[in-house]
Amino acid sequence: MNLEELRSFCQGLPTATEDIKWGHDLCFSVGQKMFCVMSLEHPTTVSFKTSDEDFALLTDTPHIIPAPYMARHHWVQVQELGRFTPQQWQEYVRNSYNLIRAKLPRRMQQELG
Repeated sequence: MNLEELRSFCQGLPTATEDIKWGHDLCFSVGQKMFCVMSLEHPTTVSFKTSDEDFALLTDTPHIIPAPYMARHHWVQVQELGRFTPQQWQEYVRNSYNLIRAKLPRRMQQELG
């Protein structure tokens, strides 16, 4: 999966928004909380939130590290886009989206539908 395909997938998630932060990172959010961050500069990386179990498993594999500044919140950074199949990318990003959305205040979750 390339960045454009991943971007399209993120845009298709319900109520997801997209913006550029820090001058060079494409960020996808739900309820103003990020669930996926793509570096637009070389080297291309993608970061997302994981479950506790997935964090331990993923950071034990090549080309995946704890995300700088966000590792304590169980975010990983994938340093090679070919590391996952398109289906795996969708699964991990959808899980990140769901983890972030579940932590939103109940009122905001209801507003988002």
